[in-house]
Amino acid sequence: MKAVWYDRTGPAVQVLNYGEWPDPQPGTGEVRVRLYASGVNPSDVKTRDGLRGPMTQPFQIPHSDGAGVIDAVGDGVSADRVGARVYVWNGAWRRPAGTCAQFICVPAEQALPLPDTVDFATGACLGIPAMTAAWALFADGDITGQTVLVAGGAGAVGEIAIQLARWAGATVIATVSSAEKAAVASAAGAHHVINYRNDDVLTAVMACTGDAGVDRVVEVEFGGNLALTAQIIKVGGVIAAYGSMASPTPELPFYALMFRNVTLRMLLVYLLNPAERAIVAARLAAAMADGALHPRIALRVPLDQAAAAHEAVESGAVESGALIGNVVIDIA
Repeated sequence: MKAVWYDRTGPAVQVLNYGEWPDPQPGTGEVRVRLYASGVNPSDVKTRDGLRGPMTQPFQIPHSDGAGVIDAVGDGVSADRVGARVYVWNGAWRRPAGTCAQFICVPAEQALPLPDTVDFATGACLGIPAMTAAWALFADGDITGQTVLVAGGAGAVGEIAIQLARWAGATVIATVSSAEKAAVASAAGAHHVINYRNDDVLTAVMACTGDAGVDRVVEVEFGGNLALTAQIIKVGGVIAAYGSMASPTPELPFYALMFRNVTLRMLLVYLLNPAERAIVAARLAAAMADGALHPRIALRVPLDQAAAAHEAVESGAVESGALIGNVVIDIA
């Protein structure tokens, strides 16, 4: 098979190799997926660059997310699964062989049904971005009738969180940093969009909610936004955070949050347990069935140009707005 791999960490153009790799064979309880798309996430890029620590195995085919068709199964897996369209999650999580290749073998439960109405490029955006968004929203039950603030509403996770929250019956407020990103958040379904570079977010949120605040925050920058979040979260509200890059060790306003009975939920989608993963998978399946999931794809490149995809993500082009959306590798 054709694959991309690295055996040392460093810059993409220096360490990523493209060429022939042995076809994998499914073991007991596994399926083999013929991949047609691979999602490139910031965590994939950071791991390849060495920012997540040294390599723990002799080689790495990168990327955790992908989509394709099951073409073989191992012992203990029904042959009925052959031919099924699926999306793959945690492909490269603590495993040497990820989705940046023509084939991948994963435990059968890591290949979830992908409806015929959803293309493979979209399927490659469902693992990390969509599952993060879904768990941030639904970890504590239904959100129908709630007011949800999505920080970074034009990001890969934020855009899907807006779509899912709107689909689930919530009122959605999104914060963004530019007019271009505001258009993306509005198109995703946000009822109110606040440009935090131009507007006072506290004043704007309170105006949107009649001074009531919000029930839930899907937070991309926990530490950097905490002073604001502590003022707008309702009594009994939830802050579900999946990032805190600007302030990785924030000082916590404990009593301000305690006297609102706030729940702080830190989440890393790689570590969801089977019951949590089932909740997420069910929500995503229902949203796809209703046609509610449309992740924006900013860049698509072929497999032999994987380094360009990595450079687009790590350069900050996606975050800065030069590219708005997910980065996907098409696998011929």
